[in-house]
Amino acid sequence: MHTPRTADPAVLPSWAARAVNLADPRLGGEALACSDDFFAPMARLLDPGPACFIPGKYDDHGKWMDGWESRRKRAAGHDWCIVRLGCPGRIFGFDLDTSFFTGNYPPAASIEGCPADGDPDGDHWRALTPTVALQGNRHHLIEAGGAGDIVYSHVRINIFPDGGLARLRVYGQPLPQNPQTGPEGWIDLAAARHGGRAVAWNDAHYGAAANLLLPGRGIDMGDGWETRRRREPGHDWCLIALGIPGTVLRIEVDTAHFKGNFPDRCSLQAAWAPTLDEAALPAQSQFWPTLLAENALAADSLRTFIAECDAPVSHVRFNLHPDGGVSRLRLWGLPAREAR
Repeated sequence: MHTPRTADPAVLPSWAARAVNLADPRLGGEALACSDDFFAPMARLLDPGPACFIPGKYDDHGKWMDGWESRRKRAAGHDWCIVRLGCPGRIFGFDLDTSFFTGNYPPAASIEGCPADGDPDGDHWRALTPTVALQGNRHHLIEAGGAGDIVYSHVRINIFPDGGLARLRVYGQPLPQNPQTGPEGWIDLAAARHGGRAVAWNDAHYGAAANLLLPGRGIDMGDGWETRRRREPGHDWCLIALGIPGTVLRIEVDTAHFKGNFPDRCSLQAAWAPTLDEAALPAQSQFWPTLLAENALAADSLRTFIAECDAPVSHVRFNLHPDGGVSRLRLWGLPAREAR
């Protein structure tokens, strides 16, 4: 049995670290069409997990590769793949990841975008990057030079002339035209699809804090935020910037799949701080007003709470007492312009 190897994570610049992957399939991102994916299907390009390599694994087309890979081109032209973004939005930049592609990566690539009011089947494509040189088995963090304030719904990646990419990440700010509402007409102000972001956290040993803001219930314990076992006084926390600042009315804390490791209790603090330097938020947030006092949680269950503050907020601090894992956090309420 050959042991799989997992790609190292990218070291993200600030424009990516503070953004949402607009192409995440958990938000609805999908690879729609490509010129060729003989060796590895285009859908793998968007897998939210890191690329892996399994020595000695082959399928009917050849060596199994975790990504999108076209056959060797024997005619003029280049290969391409069109991706529908799960969240239309402003694009800041990309990660073109060639992890484990060494003798079969494209020497160069470029990316174009189709505005949300354009037709991806037409000629509405705009260049978002120049043609850039690629190397094998590495992340390429590339800013979108021509994106501006335009809202994009699709991207097209061109590889010259052929080859394989492990992953594509499209970093940006979601700008939904019609935010999704619940039965009462309230909006999940913190949802990733609405631009919610995990800004800072003290620990995320087993699962990323950003998972809290994804749609649906988590598929397993890896699809949530989970901290290590705390062996010292205190409690764990993460800071979330609301995608839509407003008044929180109802709070949902979902511990789906967390049975022997859910937090004993949780609490929330919140503040209106849209202009505060995010580097200052962790220290400042310790003194924010209470949005939800400490409340008990239970294993593998959804708990609903009424918010204790009726002032509009832009950021929340989610506290786990003392540690553990939570699958999803929903902050239902009204946008600031409607709440005031």
